[in-house]
Amino acid sequence: MNELFSLNGRTALVTGAAGGLGAHFSRTLARAGARVVLAGRRLEPLQAVANELAAQGAQVTAVSMDVTSEVSVQAALDQAEQALGPVDIAVCNAGAALTKPSLKLSADEWDSVMNVNLKGCWLVANTVAKRLVDAGREGNIINISSILGYRVAGAVVPYTVSKAGLEQLTRALALEWARYGIRVNAIAPGYIETDLNREFFASEAGQTLIRRIPQRRLGSPQDLDGALLLLASDASRFMTGSSIVVDGGHLQSSL
Repeated sequence: MNELFSLNGRTALVTGAAGGLGAHFSRTLARAGARVVLAGRRLEPLQAVANELAAQGAQVTAVSMDVTSEVSVQAALDQAEQALGPVDIAVCNAGAALTKPSLKLSADEWDSVMNVNLKGCWLVANTVAKRLVDAGREGNIINISSILGYRVAGAVVPYTVSKAGLEQLTRALALEWARYGIRVNAIAPGYIETDLNREFFASEAGQTLIRRIPQRRLGSPQDLDGALLLLASDASRFMTGSSIVVDGGHLQSSL
């Protein structure tokens, strides 16, 4: 069974890997045996995670990548291939959010979220897929979506729209790339506790939100490990175009 979920011999790219879920995903993939490419805008925090993983025996490299720039994505992948070989698995995790009512939102603010969450995922996935096809290799794309791709919340219009688009992008690319042996799936987390949101969820408003989750708790990054390893490994070899919701039943709660 362990061999079914093993990532030995694979190279995995994780975007937005400097902290939060991206850093956690990188640790999880490394423990499963993958060589890991940490990608993000700033090298210094990426290198701190890379040093941690290397000290644990992982093969790892850090590359600077702006997911909204095709030139940057290409250059980062060139650097990653030189260090660890061709990328087999891409975890499109880089994301942006902005809390502001739509009537007060500027076009630039809209673009800043959409470009990272939707265009950025497409650019990374498309660039990785082209290289896989050219090399005659199979591969695996995992998009990090959200339950807000299925339902809405107030004052986060571009985020919800971008995540809904990412769900459809996952299915569309899965259809196009199945013939090449490239699988495309998504993970749609619910509310996961991280350093960025811990203070909010300790507040009265945060506690009220938690009570609406059927399991009456927030998720932890570790709660996503099963879905990640399933989709990254051969355990899901007949899955493509799927989205795994990990939310403590939140989508099933009443409106």
